[in-house]
Amino acid sequence: MNAIITPIKSETLIVIGNGMVGHHCVEQLIDRGALSQYQLHVYGEERQRAYDRVHLSEYFGGRDADSLAMCEADYYAAHGVHMHLGVQVLEIDRERKEVVTSEGRQAYDKLILATGSYPFVPPIPGAEGNSRLVYRTLDDLDAIRAAASNAKRGVVVGGGLLGLEAANALKSLGLEAHVVEFAPRLMPVQLDDEGGEALKARIEALGVGVHLSRATQEIVIGEEYAYRMNFNDGDCLETDLIVFSAGIRPQDALGRSAELEIAPRGGVVIDTDYRTSDPSIFAIGECASWNGMVFGLVAPGYTMARNLAALLCGEPHQPFSGADMSTKLKLLGVDVGSIGDAHAATPGAKSYRFIDEANASYRRLVLSEDGKRVIGAVLIGDNSYYDTLLQYAQNGIKLPADPSSLILPLSDGAPTLGADALPDTATLCSCHNVTKGAVCCQIDAGITDLGELKAATKAGTGCGGCSALLKQVFEHELTARGVEVDKSLCEHFAHTRQELYGIVRVEGIISFNELLAKHGRGHTGCDICKPAVGSILASCWNQPITDPGLIPLQDTNDTFMANMQKNGTYSVVPRIAGGEITPDKLIALGVIAKKYDLYTKITGGQRIDLFGAQLHELPDIWSELIEAGFETGHAYGKSLRTVKSCVGSTWCRYGVQDSVGMALRLEDRYKGLRSPHKIKFGVSGCTRECAEAQSKDIGVIATENGWNLYVAGNGGMRPRHAELFATDLDDETLVRYIDRFLMFYIRTADKLQRTSVWRESLEGGLDYLKKVIIDDSLNLAAELEAQMQLVVDRYECEWANAIKDPEKLKRFRTFVNDRRGDPDIHFVKERGQRRPVHASELHLIPVTEEVL
Repeated sequence: MNAIITPIKSETLIVIGNGMVGHHCVEQLIDRGALSQYQLHVYGEERQRAYDRVHLSEYFGGRDADSLAMCEADYYAAHGVHMHLGVQVLEIDRERKEVVTSEGRQAYDKLILATGSYPFVPPIPGAEGNSRLVYRTLDDLDAIRAAASNAKRGVVVGGGLLGLEAANALKSLGLEAHVVEFAPRLMPVQLDDEGGEALKARIEALGVGVHLSRATQEIVIGEEYAYRMNFNDGDCLETDLIVFSAGIRPQDALGRSAELEIAPRGGVVIDTDYRTSDPSIFAIGECASWNGMVFGLVAPGYTMARNLAALLCGEPHQPFSGADMSTKLKLLGVDVGSIGDAHAATPGAKSYRFIDEANASYRRLVLSEDGKRVIGAVLIGDNSYYDTLLQYAQNGIKLPADPSSLILPLSDGAPTLGADALPDTATLCSCHNVTKGAVCCQIDAGITDLGELKAATKAGTGCGGCSALLKQVFEHELTARGVEVDKSLCEHFAHTRQELYGIVRVEGIISFNELLAKHGRGHTGCDICKPAVGSILASCWNQPITDPGLIPLQDTNDTFMANMQKNGTYSVVPRIAGGEITPDKLIALGVIAKKYDLYTKITGGQRIDLFGAQLHELPDIWSELIEAGFETGHAYGKSLRTVKSCVGSTWCRYGVQDSVGMALRLEDRYKGLRSPHKIKFGVSGCTRECAEAQSKDIGVIATENGWNLYVAGNGGMRPRHAELFATDLDDETLVRYIDRFLMFYIRTADKLQRTSVWRESLEGGLDYLKKVIIDDSLNLAAELEAQMQLVVDRYECEWANAIKDPEKLKRFRTFVNDRRGDPDIHFVKERGQRRPVHASELHLIPVTEEVL
């Protein structure tokens, strides 16, 4: 029998720090086989294993330490790594080559410092307790949550990246949030003055107070709130808690005490091979200083970790030469992008600026002195320009004849850079340093699946900002090699949504199981194909969404025909066509809301939303609404939501057409129409546009001669103006064009694709669409109109359909054998109405309290 020989691990390697960079270094060491050479010890001061600090704010949205963790709980042990969590390293004894910890001493041959940074708190008199909170670790967030439990207002000191994240966290805890910044603009490192002003306008529009050019001199006891911040200009601001996010400092205390070389502005000095002044000790991430610079983003830290792991394993590595500090992120829901020399500090730099004060949007493009290269950019409000500008900046790509076109708004959306224009050296994923060339190598090695590519390269698994560009390049390179790009809906259907729609229509298929049996694989389907097929079936045949053949295909909102809210209750939205409602119906809504103690709010779509209904209450609420003359408003579905209107010529002295009458006609015709994504209409009685029709999927604006039709606009994460499609239409022609447009969209769009994105993807653009819809170039007009009429004729209120069917009603129970509500749902009163109890308030609820 041959004996199994276990390799002798000749050296001990210690990693101090188990943050994102330290963990990535360990991952790289494991992947490169370092465990056959080293005994690896990892020391983490926090109790939790490495977690994702990039998404730290999601901790207040329900995520816990496990869901934020960078690896499974047994990852280190399974690979033979000695993990020491909650253990502080007290000293590095360089002479004996040992670390001194709370557990004792541990010898090392090589040592990696990955201790990260700590939040800087200015020495302000009175800053202590809840007036000296910081936003860095999960324990810090627990402290903020506890402080917020009895607070009304919170202030963040610092208007940088983390400061705005902290302000968002305070808002999520239900506090009135304010930001105090010493500089004259927000994000002073990344943004110029105009960019900072645009960001300020957007942040203030979200209800966050912004106080610029303010230095806090002292913190004293407040009068109305717990504390008062006295500023250097004589002004003051009261608050219940204060979170400091005034920058970070390298966590270099161990290096200092071990007498390693420290940079003048902090940080353990490293060379291009990440070595400190002691050849046995290395430093990476935010605790390291290279050429006097500390890099506070995760991507440079990952680059350091990756190359150091290669060096320690004797593999080729890239000496460190600095890092691109460009960043793309969303702060309080606002797109912010900064690339390269955003301040145009380079001698001779030239700038183009686009300023949209109405929408608080701003874009700046910075060019080299000769005007031939992009060297920087600033984006506020729309990051769809970011990927293209970054590639121009990183790869020196030749500029178009008019460089301003790179930041100017276009009817087709932001300009995009074709994958073929990118050199192989172009970095697609900065987190994991994946280039276009690396993607091509994986394709040449046989990878043809995007998921496999991500697993092999880790591209797109960091911050996720590169996903769209990665997919574009991957599919382009596959096509260039003659490989047919798989556009299957999912593993169960080797067809696109468009192809499945055609199959359902041609073959008259009316159930998911029938479609799966004839044209799919497997027996059950998945979360991708089920809702997509459910939408197709509903679009074609307008079956009630609660029918047995459709109900397993829908998400929670569609299943229960109401929108689930964060505390497990539901909101109910009856249809108020065109925003027109009688006094009797208003009274009925008030009576029903009062009876069931529902929170009521008027929506932006001229409807009334009733919040806080429990599952078992829904059928009763629907019954009373139907008796009062209402029907479902389909707020839960990918379907027509609203047709917003002004009062038009009926009342308004400027109105030239009856906008309310047209809105009622359109909403009555298209209510219940299922589509790939939600759709909204607007009808304005004159060009003053009070119904905001040009921001809708279908916009109708009255003229002296009829109606102008606009199409493919939307609000949401990426707002887009609708485009003028046809002018001076009579009523019947208007309806015909809308019929054709909507049915052509439903027939050809991809799953969950908005009309705006679908329109942008059409080859031939708006002119092609006009030829199809107006000129009937495909001879489809009659067919599209007939399809729409079938849907219209088969309409039935889904609420009414459900409450008359005892089998369907069985689903609306919290407990199978009991009509009681959910005992875990709690409310508190605020401004005369009840609202959900925030997580931070749960401890305030008496044990004996009855569920409201």
